[in-house]
Amino acid sequence: MEISLVNKPLTAKRSLVFFLVPNFSLLPFSAAIETLRIANRMLGYDAYSWRLASTDGAQVVSSSGIALEVNSSVADERKHLGGESRPSMVLVCSGVFVEDFQNKSVNAWLREVYNRGVAVGSLCTGAHVLASAGLLTGKRCAIHWENLPGFAEAFPQVDVFADLYEIDSNIYTCAGGTASLDMMLNLIDQDFGENLVNRVCEQALTDRVRGPHDRQRLPLRARLGVQNAKVLSIIELMEGNLAEPLSLLELADSAGLSRRQIERLFRQEMGRSPARYYLEIRLDRARHLLVQSAMPVVEVAVACGFVSASHFSKCYRELYNRSPQQERADRKVTLAQTARSA
Repeated sequence: MEISLVNKPLTAKRSLVFFLVPNFSLLPFSAAIETLRIANRMLGYDAYSWRLASTDGAQVVSSSGIALEVNSSVADERKHLGGESRPSMVLVCSGVFVEDFQNKSVNAWLREVYNRGVAVGSLCTGAHVLASAGLLTGKRCAIHWENLPGFAEAFPQVDVFADLYEIDSNIYTCAGGTASLDMMLNLIDQDFGENLVNRVCEQALTDRVRGPHDRQRLPLRARLGVQNAKVLSIIELMEGNLAEPLSLLELADSAGLSRRQIERLFRQEMGRSPARYYLEIRLDRARHLLVQSAMPVVEVAVACGFVSASHFSKCYRELYNRSPQQERADRKVTLAQTARSA
């Protein structure tokens, strides 16, 4: 079905390359492509085209175990940069275990793509690959909230945010999930305007276009099932001060309560003391850093507010029933099993 687009030419065309990293997430990948497909259908012609690429041109297995055939390799794509098949945008699609993807030829290709004026972007955890290629230094980017702690520690020179997506000059990054739909809608809006965006939303059964800075996660009130505003404000302070934990007195003062009052409130609302809850969220961040980065255990301990590695290990074992070292070992076993099944 063709539509009339006021003040927007029906000639805009973009060609995209989706570069698939092993264990990429299907949801953000398919959401991005389906958004573009629907736009083409609404326009009545192929304003957007795409192809899939991998490091060596072989199929790539997603995190759900579904393998996709690709159209080209990195070597092929380097040749395309100088010809008619030159893309308008290259998007890196990744997912779990992205920290273990290291490929110098991919990094060099991405730098060449960017230096030749082609837009570069990422879906889900793909910002990790862009940062490894040196493309995000001094740039704003978005990444999935679960990967943000490890990313921030690994790439302190990058301005990373828990936003749905970020556009910084010619670099597009999104947090994954359905956020890739929102980023593609932004692209469609640039090319054809709000009318087409609304038609695509109607077809995709989504009732609104989310902005880049909309939150990724549910609000604390919904996520934790807590209604007490004082408790929520204290938890927000805790989550914002993990490397240098605030004292119970400082937390109490910030909420205008006594230490005894916040002890009572936390036991009523959270079923544990504020000190215990604070410890648990620090250990949760430590767990993310252990599985997402190669940081030494002692540096993980310091980043999460522990004064010594021994105290950190003791607390970690008490909560997770294994040591930080065992957490790392278990992750290596998982990676080896994933590689064998690919």
